[in-house]
Amino acid sequence: MGIVENPNDIGHVVEADREHVWHHLTQHKPFESADPRIFVEGRGMRLWDATGREYLDGVSGGVWTVNVGYGRESIADAVRDQLVKLNYFANSAGSIPGALFAERLIEKMPGLTRIYYSNSGSEANEKVFKMVRQISHRHHDGRKYKILYRDRDYHGTTLGCLAAGGQSERRDQYGPLPEGFVEVPHCLEYRGQFGDTGNYGERAADAIEDVILREGPDTIGAICLEPVTAGGGVITPPKGYWERVQEICRRYDILLHIDEVVCGVGRTGKWFGYQHFGIEPDFVTMAKGVASGYAAISCMATTEKVFEMFKDDPSDPMSYFRDISTFGGCVAGPAAALENMRIIEDENLLENTAAMGERLLGNLREVQERHAVIGDVRGLGLFCGVELVADRRTKHPADEKLVQAVVADCMAQGVIIGATNRSIAGFNNTLCLSPALIAGEDDIDALTASIGKALTKVFG
Repeated sequence: MGIVENPNDIGHVVEADREHVWHHLTQHKPFESADPRIFVEGRGMRLWDATGREYLDGVSGGVWTVNVGYGRESIADAVRDQLVKLNYFANSAGSIPGALFAERLIEKMPGLTRIYYSNSGSEANEKVFKMVRQISHRHHDGRKYKILYRDRDYHGTTLGCLAAGGQSERRDQYGPLPEGFVEVPHCLEYRGQFGDTGNYGERAADAIEDVILREGPDTIGAICLEPVTAGGGVITPPKGYWERVQEICRRYDILLHIDEVVCGVGRTGKWFGYQHFGIEPDFVTMAKGVASGYAAISCMATTEKVFEMFKDDPSDPMSYFRDISTFGGCVAGPAAALENMRIIEDENLLENTAAMGERLLGNLREVQERHAVIGDVRGLGLFCGVELVADRRTKHPADEKLVQAVVADCMAQGVIIGATNRSIAGFNNTLCLSPALIAGEDDIDALTASIGKALTKVFG
């Protein structure tokens, strides 16, 4: 997309990276003969690497994070000013940004009242798992300890989160994993698994009830679900699904935990993905878009009812939530999050996300008409998936190497897109798009045009 002059020789930086940095999700053998890619600058939706090459970022920092785009000086200024005044104190005490952001966040989440700070989505989800287990011990004689999770959903990288993750390739070779986590079926209607049904969403939710009855309702403490499945294939829920899920949870006194680490803070066109479906969760976790990557922060939001369960017996030294997150005390996080929220509101980015999301889905469906390799297009807001298949009739997944070749060709064009990666054996076949909430029509058109070109080159 263009070359910018690079006045500084950073060859030593490239070599230092090659020799000492262990990159995420990366096989390093190729770096013995090729340079690792190093990004040096970002502005808006554009990135520049160490060679001066320009890229349009269609995945908001690679993992759906930089919601308000690169180069936001006002967020950097807010963080700098806060660090000079007070950078840290453990969250056993409060801070001004921590209190103010919790207040602003709760305003966006009717029915929830309390915020617990930590520094990553994995950690936020672990907090919920621990709370559920402690509630089981203190209020249910240890019975309701099991946590349900959904096939294809992802909740983080810790051993507990992997145990609660429905992506087999992410779990492989990391066992044995903690016990008490039970899988329920996914709800991807495109790959329906329940036969002909009048309402697939309700039938997929009823499959959760089948698992509950099999395990015993008095053993299930919570269910953890993504509002839109992310790395498992960008799966939007069928009509009627979430309403039935909530009904089932209330029937069996099961706490509903919504993992908004990807969808939260605007990605779907509302503040939170669950708000599209009229449900009332007991826990909501979030991370990536909370501060758009300008500072590390995650939040666990819950109800006053849950909060009160940890105040029932102050004379018991084991009654409160005996947990801490060291970097949950970093004050830069909520300072950045406050400014990030202001930008989303002042620039009407929720409205832009909804409008540009419609354009993105429309463009992708036009590409689908020209390329038989596209089996399904789905998404919500600026969060879309394109499932590639070898045969539309059988829906047999496209070869993973060819899917990655499409991603590589887009990169060669100067456009960064993603794909399901080391998630589900045989089904790493979905292209993933999550451009920043600031995306305009030209950005959306460039993203989809690059995919069309890449599909032509790779599949003909």
